[in-house]
Amino acid sequence: MLRSLLKNTVGGAWPFAPWVGLLIAGLGCASAQQPAQHAGEYSQADIQAGSVVYASQCTNCHGPNGDQISGVDLRSGRFRNASSDDDLRRIVTNGIPGTSMPGRRLDPPQMVSLIAYLRNMRDFKAAAVALGDPIRGQALYEGKGRCATCHRVSGKGSHAGPDLSDIGTSRSASVLEQTLIDPTSTMTPINSPIRIVTKDGKTINGRRLNEDTYTVQLIDDQEHLLSLAKTSVREYTILDKSSMPSYKGTLNEQEISELVAYLVALKGK
Repeated sequence: MLRSLLKNTVGGAWPFAPWVGLLIAGLGCASAQQPAQHAGEYSQADIQAGSVVYASQCTNCHGPNGDQISGVDLRSGRFRNASSDDDLRRIVTNGIPGTSMPGRRLDPPQMVSLIAYLRNMRDFKAAAVALGDPIRGQALYEGKGRCATCHRVSGKGSHAGPDLSDIGTSRSASVLEQTLIDPTSTMTPINSPIRIVTKDGKTINGRRLNEDTYTVQLIDDQEHLLSLAKTSVREYTILDKSSMPSYKGTLNEQEISELVAYLVALKGK
């Protein structure tokens, strides 16, 4: 999720990691040092918000329970390389040299909430989400919600947005509900909307797929898969607002619960 507008003239020193799932790699270890005590320092609102940041940024690599990486158990509350909140903030921001853990700059509210969640991950219980009928949810996906105009499920639909064929394996019901209501709040760096101006004056809008020091890959707004050399780019902007519309006011509460039920059921093959 990006909360600030990052505008970069390509050719400068900004090698962005190809993907950013390992936001906290190497932090957790069941046999590591006990963390400092922080009882009562974290509000429930921050912990809840942090669960959304974690789910959208970290679950692809760490898993929903924080134990998907061998030797790392974020739920244990014990961190190999951190004993204080400042240590956690430093590691998230700067990464861990010599590992696949990249540095990430979260805005202050995101950082506060993520740390609050990590400190309380073991005892956190996600807010209950009432799930409706997934069959009616599928009808909403294909009809009133017009989701297939941007997304793809089981080979059917558009490439403009992320493929949702197995979204139920990586996103909880609460995060999916949050995404439908406020898409920007759960937006990930990969899949962020971008705007590129090439050196010959061509403007390209699309969805960011991958990036390294020399190239950037994207799907443009015509669903063309492009790979551009950064030497050919004059201006590169990663947008801070999701291109997905909010369904708040478009779908009622019951309809959102049914659409979430359908999305949760999408587990791939």
